[in-house]
Amino acid sequence: MSTVSTSDRKYHHGDLRRALIEEGLRLISEGPADQLSLRELARRVGVSATAVYRHFPDKGALMAALAAEGLARLAAAQHAAFDGAGGGVQGFAATGAAYVRFALGNPALFRLTFQHPAPADLMQGAQGSDEAMQFLLANARIYAPAPMDPQVFALQAWSVAHGLAMLMLDGQVPADDAIVDAVIGAHLAQKLG
Repeated sequence: MSTVSTSDRKYHHGDLRRALIEEGLRLISEGPADQLSLRELARRVGVSATAVYRHFPDKGALMAALAAEGLARLAAAQHAAFDGAGGGVQGFAATGAAYVRFALGNPALFRLTFQHPAPADLMQGAQGSDEAMQFLLANARIYAPAPMDPQVFALQAWSVAHGLAMLMLDGQVPADDAIVDAVIGAHLAQKLG
C-alpha cells in the first residue's frame, strides 16, 4: 500500500510550457479549439490550474501560443518541401503544395493558426514575425515575374494555396494530391511560364 499523498505527486517537468503546448495541440486535434479549457489542459498534463496560469494567463494566450506553434510547423513543412524539390521554381511550387497538405493533415491546428495571430501585412512590406511568412516573402522576391511587385506575387501565391486549402477542408473540392499539384503548378506556370 502506498503512502504517497496527492501533494507529494507534484508534476515536475523541465519545460512545462512546452508540455502544455504539446497537450494543447492534442486537445484541439480531438475537438473544437474554442472548447479547450485551461483546467482540462492542467488535468491532462498533471499540474494545478495555477501552474498553467503561470505560463498562460488566459485562454487567449494559450491559443496564441498554439497558433505560433502551428506557424512554426507549417514553416518547417514548407522548408522541407522546398529542399526536397531541389529549390528553385520547383521548390517554390512545393512550398505551396506543402501549405495545402499541412492544412489537410492538421485541420484544427491550421484553422486555429489563421484565426489567432494577426498576419503580416504583405501590402505594406511587413516582413512578418513568423518564419512561414518570411520564407514566402523571400521566395517571392526571387521568383516574382517582372514587373510584378514581389509583395503582390506573395499575396497572390498565399491566396491560391490558402483558398485551395480552405475549399478542401470545407469539402467544396476533393482533398486530392493530384488537384493540389495541378492547381499550385498551374498558378506558377501562368505567372512564371
